[in-house]
Amino acid sequence: MYLIPPVPYINSALDLATIALVSALLILSLLSFFLIFHLRLKCRTSHQLLHFNSLWTVRLLLVLFISLWAVNELLRIPFFRRRYPYPFLPSLSLSQQADLCRLYVVLSLGLYEPGFLVTLLFLVNVSVNKNRKYNVWGVIIVFSFCLPILFLQLFFTFSPWGDLPIPAFLRRSFANVRDGYGNDAVLCVLPLVNTLAFCAFAIVYTLCFLLSCWRVVSLVINKGLRVRIYALAAAVLFSLLVELLFLGISVLFSPADTLYGGAVLVVFLSVLCCAVMGEGILVIWPISEAISAGDDFCRWNPIPEVPEKQEAVEG
Repeated sequence: MYLIPPVPYINSALDLATIALVSALLILSLLSFFLIFHLRLKCRTSHQLLHFNSLWTVRLLLVLFISLWAVNELLRIPFFRRRYPYPFLPSLSLSQQADLCRLYVVLSLGLYEPGFLVTLLFLVNVSVNKNRKYNVWGVIIVFSFCLPILFLQLFFTFSPWGDLPIPAFLRRSFANVRDGYGNDAVLCVLPLVNTLAFCAFAIVYTLCFLLSCWRVVSLVINKGLRVRIYALAAAVLFSLLVELLFLGISVLFSPADTLYGGAVLVVFLSVLCCAVMGEGILVIWPISEAISAGDDFCRWNPIPEVPEKQEAVEG
């Protein structure tokens, strides 16, 4: 007699929607990776594109953070923690799933989301800077600003809370429940203390982002670029506001409630909107225009003359 293994299933429509949206974001990120490396290769044959490619490592870091954030969102779905990558590896135990939930909290609120937010801020700041040689230093600066919130999330998630009289809902990063089939399952939960730490980061970030956008808009003359900055600022600020609001609302419900899943989905959608706007405005759009401008230049001047060495005088 042969035993047929149970068929993996998706717990709810909310999980299915999350998987579909993560897949779409990863496809968009693949497009961004392709454009970044395509521009990088074209710069070897077209010196006119070198200025547009000066921030390629920072743009690459932005897309990498967004892609890792999207993959990390799959960790909170029980399907991927109990069965992945079924049937090649055994299912994870409940304690191992709880550890993955802790890892999900730290990576989501401490590294990936703050990482791409800080990278967005950095790209906005240097967009009007004529000295744009930040390939290595840009990456170092971004990681340096991410370290404080990362250490806070690590401390709040892995510190021993047993001796402190703190309510469980303030510090729990997972909850044990039973699914519709009577099986034990672990649901990932965003602890309130970790949410408050991220909220403090978001407030400081919002002030810095507003100042940076105001500075860029005051220096930019092109109307189209101003519209892009306004759109990016509106998307980032609105997304952060909605995210923080529904992170607070999610604390009011049990992790097994449908309303809790709905609140978490809204949080996911708000960050997704910010990520898509960031990739579109700061990666896909400018690189596409740079490649198009380079092709037009080569079409008009297929054999460019080598200009004499001269010093640029800025006054």
